[in-house]
Amino acid sequence: MNKAFTKEPEGDDDDDDSPGLPPLPAGTKNYVTPEGYKRLREELMTLLDVERPKVVEVVSWAAKNGDRSENGDYLYGKKRLREIDRRIRFLTKRLDIAEVADPSAHFGNDQIFFGATVTYANADGDERTITIKGIDETDNLKGEVSWISPIARALLKARVGDEVSLVTPGGLEKLEVVDVVYPKPEPKA
Repeated sequence: MNKAFTKEPEGDDDDDDSPGLPPLPAGTKNYVTPEGYKRLREELMTLLDVERPKVVEVVSWAAKNGDRSENGDYLYGKKRLREIDRRIRFLTKRLDIAEVADPSAHFGNDQIFFGATVTYANADGDERTITIKGIDETDNLKGEVSWISPIARALLKARVGDEVSLVTPGGLEKLEVVDVVYPKPEPKA
């Protein structure tokens, strides 16, 4: 059969979750910091205003060049367009349900809430510092963890000096909260 008459596999368009990002647990809110919300919104606007129009232009140009079955610009462009549209749907859904929580509201507090930068020590005395952020804005390489991660759930609501228990694949681990820091509130203009 000629390739021109076969349907391209469209992937799973109903699956709007971005690869690598776990879905939100049922009944929970999509907490996000103001910076995270701004970054996600900027990504959405860039996709809508810059990326998508460029790809549409390339696909349109490539479609005018004849045989689409062997036209790399057309085939790649259509695939890229589906990826962009999937990401736009994902970002739109996540931003619609996002609840912006400003961690600076807890500045000076020694109790752990969303947005806290926490230093904790394990039983060997090894210290580690993490920042608790929203599921869509974490970067493990920067020491950021999602508020629904096991370590964040173990630490939430603890105070400096408290000992918390973390269930790990290696067994129960005791952690001591050493320090809790929140960003300073922005001065009001």
